[in-house]
Amino acid sequence: MEVTGRVKMIDQTKEVGSGGFKKRDIVVTTDEQYPQHILVQFVQDKCDLLNNYQVGDQVKIDINLRGREWTNQQGETVYFNTIQGWRIGKVQAEAPAAATQTPPMPTAETFAPATSLNEEEPDDLPF
Repeated sequence: MEVTGRVKMIDQTKEVGSGGFKKRDIVVTTDEQYPQHILVQFVQDKCDLLNNYQVGDQVKIDINLRGREWTNQQGETVYFNTIQGWRIGKVQAEAPAAATQTPPMPTAETFAPATSLNEEEPDDLPF
């Protein structure tokens, strides 16, 4: 799966727990009718992938969904979801609209009127 959008925030690498687990968060704002601010977490050696990006960059991040179960001290089971990034790349800006536009359609006056119209000929058009 992937997330595409503009970088809104890149956090510093943080070490969590006593085992030296590293994580780094990035927030990407999607470009759609209702933009979403998606938090993606990079872990361990993947944290360094974010060093070459900055706020405002247009990026595509390849992600995996991660879920885990945890039982608290009261014996209640709680579930967590994480969006984990494993690859990131810059999205190239699209070519200007003028360069990719098709030429305008000629006006009706450009074409000669039909002279061989036969009303008695069957119409084979499906609509």
